[in-house]
Amino acid sequence: MKILKIKYSGGCLEMNLGCEKAPDILLEKGWREASGKKFDEEEIKINKSNVDDVMENIEKSNGDIFLGGDHSITYGCFRGFAKKFSNAGIVIFDAHPDCYPEEFVNHENWVYWLIKEGVLKKENTIFIGLRAIDAKEKMFLDKNKIKYFTMEQLFNNEENICDAVMEMAREFDGLYLSVDIDVLDPAFAPGTGYLEPGGMSSLELLYFLKRIRNLRNLKRVDLVEINPDKDINGVTVGAGQKILEIFV
Repeated sequence: MKILKIKYSGGCLEMNLGCEKAPDILLEKGWREASGKKFDEEEIKINKSNVDDVMENIEKSNGDIFLGGDHSITYGCFRGFAKKFSNAGIVIFDAHPDCYPEEFVNHENWVYWLIKEGVLKKENTIFIGLRAIDAKEKMFLDKNKIKYFTMEQLFNNEENICDAVMEMAREFDGLYLSVDIDVLDPAFAPGTGYLEPGGMSSLELLYFLKRIRNLRNLKRVDLVEINPDKDINGVTVGAGQKILEIFV
């Protein structure tokens, strides 16, 4: 098991500065000792003045779990991942669909660019937990027939939706899992950039993740957008560490 730390917030549009501190804090010594987890750890070199260089270094990196940083890191992570599999797919836990059409890659549009560039197949994209969708994003999702499950759909229907996601995700020869901590309700994750009420509880998210962990084609996981500077009583970091414990 290899964890890669990506201490990068250059794609957050200054909305979540401080999230670059999350990898070190998530992997702090006390958590390691308490969890008893053993893993190799590496830090990806970041040149903050050159986004292309950052994404290229991320793309070239090999690991099982990638810790951000803002969600733009998934652009580089998945580009590298897609080179290893002919039918790579992704399951994304997020309050937002991150497919707003803009001219440069950032945490609001990395999905848009992966699909536009043909790196990610639109039919191999699954969102869970959406509840803040811009009109342009809704148009993109519907035009491309991208699968997504909103929080409204999840209400009292979690098990059935999890079953459906599992069936779809099994079809990929390589499954990538991306978890934006803002999929959680702010009560469970106050330390992030965009607080969107009406999100998942920690228990609901962990239920999904524990089931997805059992898929044999799951090959890579990332965890992003945790901001220790905005956290309250370590609640968000603690949630992130619970997520890590599932996969390490």
